[in-house]
Amino acid sequence: MNFKRFLFLMAIAAVFTVIVRTFVVEGIYVATASMEPTLAVNTDLFLDKVTYLFRKPRRGEIVVFPSPVSEKDLIKRVIAIPGDNIAIRAKRVFLNGKRLDERYVKYSRATELLVGDNLGPIRVPDGMLFVMGDNRDESRDSRDWIDPETEEPMYFIAIERIKGKIILPF
Repeated sequence: MNFKRFLFLMAIAAVFTVIVRTFVVEGIYVATASMEPTLAVNTDLFLDKVTYLFRKPRRGEIVVFPSPVSEKDLIKRVIAIPGDNIAIRAKRVFLNGKRLDERYVKYSRATELLVGDNLGPIRVPDGMLFVMGDNRDESRDSRDWIDPETEEPMYFIAIERIKGKIILPF
């Protein structure tokens, strides 16, 4: 194989890789314990960027989005979608008046009431989502985000900010 052909093939591979990573699927790294036990720290996963081009996120899906209060991306579970009413009483989530069965949740400080452990009821506005980490006592999420400029609660993330959904390995 001559050198020009090799460079041409490498350029095609690089362009293909950029297109796939930008628009189809991207590798991500779980850096914090906020989604344990579902997603362990130091796990490598894939982010599906195609699904939400055809439909909106659904309750229970794990999504990635830029943090509304810092410079990093976050991984959280969609708890409520537009039109839902969400309330939290003593750490237990109530969706549209019914207690949510959340077998995936972990409480590391189950006897301690933290910020966001009592909330609402609040209605999720159109175009927004209410998201929470599975490791509830170690997750900063819709329950406790504060706008750094206004110091007002930021309970929701805009659907348009969702980068994609996690492809679970099981």
